[in-house]
Amino acid sequence: MLLAHLSDPHLPSGALAAGPARALHTALGRTAALDVDAVVVTGDLVDRGTPQEYAVLREVLDDAARSMRAPVLLAAGNHDDADALVAAFGGTPHLGGGASTRYAVDLPGARLLVLDSAVRGQGAGRLGAEQLTWLRAELAAHPDTPALLALHHPPTPVGVPFLDGMGLEDAGALAVVVAEHRQVVRVLAGHVHRSTTAAFAGTVAVTAPSTWRQSALDLTVPGRMGYLDEPSGLLLHQLDERTGGLCVTHAVPVEAAAPLFPVPR
Repeated sequence: MLLAHLSDPHLPSGALAAGPARALHTALGRTAALDVDAVVVTGDLVDRGTPQEYAVLREVLDDAARSMRAPVLLAAGNHDDADALVAAFGGTPHLGGGASTRYAVDLPGARLLVLDSAVRGQGAGRLGAEQLTWLRAELAAHPDTPALLALHHPPTPVGVPFLDGMGLEDAGALAVVVAEHRQVVRVLAGHVHRSTTAAFAGTVAVTAPSTWRQSALDLTVPGRMGYLDEPSGLLLHQLDERTGGLCVTHAVPVEAAAPLFPVPR
């Protein structure tokens, strides 16, 4: 199983959409070259949650679909509007064929459980009791199938003060559910606009870089909020016999991708 993990394209609409849309299209093209089984984009799909922005996203996804076989699965972030997202993509493979921003998808030898951590009107996230009950039931129903969870807000601090101030408010409750189910091999998140890795509830939590702009790596307190035109990238999660059944995560550059140089044997 190869799962490409993108995040935070922040697509606007109108004339300003050109740069972020092109960046997302380039990242999707990189996943096509990797021949992945699926792509998940962990939130902040658009910048203001308007129908016009989701129309831009649909255009990018439709165009990318001409050159890739893998479904592109969408998770909601704090810049998204769940109702507008469902109105644009409900009933399509982008939301697992359903009409909810919480859904499960079967992958080759694994399951992806997509959660909605967005709380309208605030930067911090929360899953809530209903979603956690759903997650516990889904995991309990498939105890022998490796599971990956996808949500926007990371469940651990990332060491960047301005980002840690708007994290996942009920991360402790999520940790209880994850710790009960040892088949969870990764928790995939976004929000940070950088690649991070941390231990979480007996598994590993990661955040993917943005396909558009990266957050400033300011680790001082209180820190400053800012974004940079650093190279974008994506994560590739691999789970198969080549890794001995372990989930291995590869960091993959996008714009800075280099040509392959053969190595003499």
